[in-house]
Amino acid sequence: MAIQKKVCLLGAFAVGKTSLIQRYVNSLFSDKYHTTVGVKIDKKQVTCHEQPYTLMIWDIAGEDDFYSIRPAHLRGTAGCIIVIDGTRQNSYTVALELFERVQEHVGRLPVVFALNKADLQDEWALDREQRQLLEQLGCPVLATSAKLDQGVDALFEQLVVQFAPKKEEL
Repeated sequence: MAIQKKVCLLGAFAVGKTSLIQRYVNSLFSDKYHTTVGVKIDKKQVTCHEQPYTLMIWDIAGEDDFYSIRPAHLRGTAGCIIVIDGTRQNSYTVALELFERVQEHVGRLPVVFALNKADLQDEWALDREQRQLLEQLGCPVLATSAKLDQGVDALFEQLVVQFAPKKEEL
């Protein structure tokens, strides 16, 4: 029997949360931008350590000057993926604020940072020190590209393996 886990994707406006989810769940990518309003929920069946899981993947509208993530959206979350658009410095700042807010509202839980838009790495605004700071937070940091399907599966696998007990731990 599959264990159901809630996973939230968080990040600034237009960092690629929806594109990462669509690539992961449906193996699709579209260059057309669609604004997420509120929350959209997708499901994906995965197996980790021989245990099936149903991931309830919450695509939460991007954080910006007009919209802030509500603490109620985080309730019951097993883990979060915080997405940063490597080409936009502001998305890094928003990601750090979201990381702090997650810890404040739901405590320490599994988090993975996605440095998205790796296909545009020549245009990245993040420097080496910023990437190192993310790693010092004790969370995996992966370069991803929904467009090229780079690092997308690994991103979700890194999160699931953090909350999935190994068989010998059961």
